[in-house]
Amino acid sequence: MNQNIRLSDIVLVSVLPKPKDFEIARVLGWYRIPLKFAPKVIEVDYLAFYQPGTFGEKHRWRIEYFAEMRGHELCRRSELIRDEPNHPRADEEYFKIQLGPLIALDQPIVAERWKRLTFVYTTGSYLLNAKRVEDLVIKSEERELLWKSLRERAALGNRYQAGQTETFPLPLDLFTFLAQNSIHENGDVYSDSD
Repeated sequence: MNQNIRLSDIVLVSVLPKPKDFEIARVLGWYRIPLKFAPKVIEVDYLAFYQPGTFGEKHRWRIEYFAEMRGHELCRRSELIRDEPNHPRADEEYFKIQLGPLIALDQPIVAERWKRLTFVYTTGSYLLNAKRVEDLVIKSEERELLWKSLRERAALGNRYQAGQTETFPLPLDLFTFLAQNSIHENGDVYSDSD
């Protein structure tokens, strides 16, 4: 299934803070990044998702999935997560990144030394060949090419546009069911702190 990604595609490795965020990406097809913490350029081809310690023993500190980026828009957190209108960050702006279906890597990319990260730019080639998170870091002259590509995309501005996505309220009991029955079998009760 990884054949769709080209070796030259730009990939942004992003953190999925909690299994609930995985379920949002899997079921609803979007991911959020707080504007105040966003990387300088979000116009990438794919997002890869780093899973921290909240994903339990079998799925923590690794990248198991990636997805095509299909667009983005800026909105308030309260518009994204409507069942938490009084959240402390309800009025803060977030990028809503629209995603294609999640694609499982043939082999997870594990973190050996790096357990904490925010965002890492890499390429499809590095993503498909990495065994460790450290292997995603682009070095030498390739790094300059990556930054040149990112600068060009930033100069083009908003290349991606928000698509017409169907919005529908997801009942809390259905969302809870989906979150508790995901592929991550750590049994945690999930709450959103972001």
